Amino acid sequence: MSTDVERGPSDRPALSRCIGVSPDTFAREYWGASPLLTPASALPRDFDDLFSSAAVDELVSRRGVRTPFIRMAQEGDVLSPGRFTGSGGFGAEIADQVDSAKVLARFADGATIVLQGLHRLWPPLIDFTRELVDDLGHPAQVNAYVTPASSRGFDPHYDVHDVFVLQIAGEKHWRIHAPVHEHPLRDQPWSQHRAAVAARAQESPVIDAVLRPGDALYLPRGWIHSAEALGGTSVHLTIGMPSFTRDDVLRSILARLGESPELRRPLPLGVDWTDAAAVRPLVEETLEALRAALPDADELPGDVVRPVADALAAQLAETTRPEPVSPLATVDAIARLDGRTRVRWRAGLRARLEESDGRITIRSREGSLSLPAEAADALHRLAAGGPIAVADLPGLDPESAVVVARRLLREAVLVLAP
Repeated sequence: MSTDVERGPSDRPALSRCIGVSPDTFAREYWGASPLLTPASALPRDFDDLFSSAAVDELVSRRGVRTPFIRMAQEGDVLSPGRFTGSGGFGAEIADQVDSAKVLARFADGATIVLQGLHRLWPPLIDFTRELVDDLGHPAQVNAYVTPASSRGFDPHYDVHDVFVLQIAGEKHWRIHAPVHEHPLRDQPWSQHRAAVAARAQESPVIDAVLRPGDALYLPRGWIHSAEALGGTSVHLTIGMPSFTRDDVLRSILARLGESPELRRPLPLGVDWTDAAAVRPLVEETLEALRAALPDADELPGDVVRPVADALAAQLAETTRPEPVSPLATVDAIARLDGRTRVRWRAGLRARLEESDGRITIRSREGSLSLPAEAADALHRLAAGGPIAVADLPGLDPESAVVVARRLLREAVLVLAP
């Protein structure tokens, strides 16, 4: 028997910070379908706790950020790293660290600063992005775009992932146009449709608006956009969400078709591959073999659905990170652990609990951990979420509860709870 660890609460608090409609309405009417512009007045709070202009200065001047976590662009062109990076000096002789003086010079000349991967660098965004991934069920990452007054960072283009734009400081004029290539995949960038994108950008925009601090904008992938700062420095966050698609589901299904002898059969000898008429029968025969190999959709067996679920779960785990752990504090806590210690499941750790042969096994991207079946009730309680005192773990006597909690803390399955 196996059970998947649930994702978390259903009210989607991180998502709700980015939209002015209910999560259900957003999922039904906007996700992947239509832009959504939300003024600050319609959102539960501003974004000052997530990022700020002061945070930009700190990252550029004091954090030793390296490429590709920083890049700069001007009038649609990406600047070479040497124009804004340099060596860190004695004790940090790394040539591609950000040079704050060079950044100042480029920024004063009108270049845009792009801080990439902030979901890995800036603590408030590390936590927020993890919560947003739980809410969405799709990966997410965060960049900051810092644009000087009256400057345009990039030409009209589309992204191959959905985005939320959160305006942090200043004002930025956005122009949004309908797609020329709907729902582009990751290998279908806007540059493949450059002329069509440029032509569409000359038409009347679907959205023509100025974003001010606290405003938010959702754009499905493929929607064309460009932006220009107004009257002062603009800082905004772009949250990129490379959503899973039916193409991912199909690839997962096709990966299993190697089990079909007919689909493994070699193609005939002597085929002229340049002759479409000669290849046509092979395509027809392959499609027929494919239909025969696929089960009836009304009677999908678990051995078909389970691998697809596993593949998408592995893809999500590979592209996201669970809650960070504190090695020193955890080791100290393990040494003095007792029944009063409060623990909880590590947020964002996606795992499956499997019970067989008198054992319960936790399987995740981090690996697998097997415990005696007596720990099953305790693990299910922990995986359900929320803090609990070690002594209150169900199904275990006090001594065993301490042993299990110690092991789970050591393996970064649990973290300390206040």
